[in-house]
Amino acid sequence: MAIQEQVLGQVRNTLGGTAESIYSPGSGETGIIRTIIVCNQTGSADTFAIYLDDDGTTYNEETALYHDVSIDANTTVVLSIYLPMSNSAGNLAVEAATTDAVTFTVAGLVVT
Repeated sequence: MAIQEQVLGQVRNTLGGTAESIYSPGSGETGIIRTIIVCNQTGSADTFAIYLDDDGTTYNEETALYHDVSIDANTTVVLSIYLPMSNSAGNLAVEAATTDAVTFTVAGLVVT
């Protein structure tokens, strides 16, 4: 068994109001998400959402981990979590209300 700490994904939400996948574990891997960093690099407040569909790509209230969370202008929020993912069909997805306003970075461990 090998364990590697790394950035698992990074997305600047280019689809304002639409969720997009930021991480899906590879076949035979378990990803353990430890930190999600949300950065609003604009001069206006925004909202964000984070979804986990363990076996697909449905991003709605049923798969929401965070939903309609406010983030102030020019602010970074660091979310410390423990979220193991081992299904290669599963997806962690992110969404911001405004196109190109928010960057998401996911860091954690990959176990093979």
